Amino acid sequence: MAISPCEYYKNQWFANGEGTVNKSDLIEKVSERLGVHKQLAEFIVNSIFDDMTDALIRGEGIEIRGFGSFSIREYKSYVGRNPKTGEKIEVKPKKLPFFKVGKDLKERVMAKVKA
Repeated sequence: MAISPCEYYKNQWFANGEGTVNKSDLIEKVSERLGVHKQLAEFIVNSIFDDMTDALIRGEGIEIRGFGSFSIREYKSYVGRNPKTGEKIEVKPKKLPFFKVGKDLKERVMAKVKA
């Protein structure tokens, strides 16, 4: 029985079978591509995530050409509603990470969708 190209691609990346790439999948892929032990690949992946997190905590943006950029967005306080009770609640101001997709990634994903 032949396997479809979509199923082949899914099997290449989605080791967890859920249609989502998780951290373990990334570690596995880095290990395979670099030909290094999984512990080293895990250190590499964790180091990248830690450095990105630290930069965002410091209020710095992160730009990865062709992929996208990460920044911190500030949101003012507002009055919201509890969806269960309908009660009005004050939502405090907050700062949250924001990702903006890069042009190249957007075009590659759209080309895959159209195919």
